[in-house]
Order: sequence, then structure tokens, then C-alpha cells
Amino acid sequence: MTTLTLAPAGHRHTAGSLSSLRLTRRGRVVLAVLAATVGFVVSLLGARAVVADAPAAPVEVREVVVEPGDTLWSYASEMTVVGADVRDVLADIVELNGLQTSTLEIGQTVLLPVTSE
Repeated sequence: MTTLTLAPAGHRHTAGSLSSLRLTRRGRVVLAVLAATVGFVVSLLGARAVVADAPAAPVEVREVVVEPGDTLWSYASEMTVVGADVRDVLADIVELNGLQTSTLEIGQTVLLPVTSE
């Protein structure tokens, strides 16, 4: 079924005319839901950015003096709880100490996070 809309006399009906745009109730509801969804997604992304910039919680540490044969891997292996990945603990130790390399020097002091088992 085709609907014919007649414009008042003297009114030019063009394709880009906003005056001819009319939303039905359903169209307004869809538009409102779409706007609410976009707002919700934007607020989630904003909250995520705030959480990502939050400072890390303080970590209890102990100091260890490196002895012959000690490696970052051996420290991480000793500290890793069952089911955890040694590489994650190793990365934490490297970040905690601000190390650029995994090489340790005898006599060097290394901070290790205290684990609670």
C-alpha cells in the first residue's frame, strides 16, 4: 500500500526537508533506547579509564640480598602459589624493582612481595 502526502500550496517538498520528518511513537522509543545505550557504553568506557589510572595498592615486601646461584626465576618459583603462573610472579618482581634486565649481581638487594599462603 502506498501513501501519498500532499504538501500545502506554495510549499516545495524536497528530499532534504526536515519539516517532512515525523517520528512515530515506536520511532521515538527506538531513538530513546539507542541514545540510552550509547550513553551507557560511554559511561562504562569512562569508568574503565578511571579504574585503569588508579594507583596500585601498597604491597608488603621483604628485602633479599642476592647470593651466588640466585636468579629471578628461582625467587619467583619459591613464591608462586599452587595454580599460579611463575611468569606472572616474575613480572611482578621485575616491576617492583624497576629492573631493565633479568640479570642479578651478587650482593644486590632485591625486593620481593610477601606472599600469604
